[in-house]
Amino acid sequence: MDYFVGVDVSKKNLDMALVQDGQMLLQDRIENNPKAVRSFLTGLIKGRSISPDQIVLCLEHTGLYNAHLLEVFWQKGIRICLEPAVKIKGAQGIERGKSDKIDAQRIAIYAFKNACELTFWQPDRLVIQKLKALLSLRNRLMRSKNQLQVPLKESTGFLDKCIIKEVGKSTLRAIRSINKEIGQVDKMIKLLVKQDSSIANQVEQITSVPGIGQVTALNMIITTGEFTRIKEPKKFACYAGVAPFEHRSGSSIRGKTRVSQKANMAMKTLLHMAAMSAITCSSELRAYYTRKVAEGKNKMSVLNAVRNKLISRAFACVNQKRTFQKEYSNVLA
Repeated sequence: MDYFVGVDVSKKNLDMALVQDGQMLLQDRIENNPKAVRSFLTGLIKGRSISPDQIVLCLEHTGLYNAHLLEVFWQKGIRICLEPAVKIKGAQGIERGKSDKIDAQRIAIYAFKNACELTFWQPDRLVIQKLKALLSLRNRLMRSKNQLQVPLKESTGFLDKCIIKEVGKSTLRAIRSINKEIGQVDKMIKLLVKQDSSIANQVEQITSVPGIGQVTALNMIITTGEFTRIKEPKKFACYAGVAPFEHRSGSSIRGKTRVSQKANMAMKTLLHMAAMSAITCSSELRAYYTRKVAEGKNKMSVLNAVRNKLISRAFACVNQKRTFQKEYSNVLA
């Protein structure tokens, strides 16, 4: 790895910076489209006689705007590193000033300095990409449904009944339409899962854990890269924001042990709902929750412990390729 390309991504433009041995060799701004990216890459490889296996591309997670860049560089066999923005920013030290050009330089320098620790990106399978898009659509539909339902419930008792009746008719028609669309999306998701045996098996294994439903299971599969990018339950708990961390230093700082807010909050919300369901449907977890609360433990702290239990059980089922068994007996024993 001799050449490091740092990119600051926006909807319309890409700011590119090329670094070798910590020295800036090239700075350029191109349009964010496949043709411009191919032209830049061709000029880089042929104009400077650089082999694709000498290049590392580094950029921040910016979702959809990364698509053209990732596709062109991946097709050329170039290693790609997708890093969280907070990680790059935390490694910069003291900074002054900010612009797209400077950000591209900083990303390239970050990749050069941390070359030994970079984790390289690989595209998800097409079925995972489809499931991700459908789950995202389902989430937007659910939010729209809640935005219609909540104001209607809140206005009951405060507005005239005639007004509530008229508004309610329109609201209910919209909600019925959204429910119909959610049903269609759920059917497409189930069909995709059914057609892929690997995902179907993992969904069956994860949903066998009391409290975890299909939506939570699919989100776990997507965020862990089908349990290949994140293989350990503790790492996933940290990623999902349910792993507690100490906050102490010497004798002056004695903060409480808390979970970090640097997490996937959407995944944390799903695990929270799964934990609430688990203490309702699982007699074992309900007894655990009741006992800990009776001992004086904070309710949210106990609920967080239940989240961690669900994660550990889900990972155990997937790693051991089996469904959850309440009374598990080791065959070797």
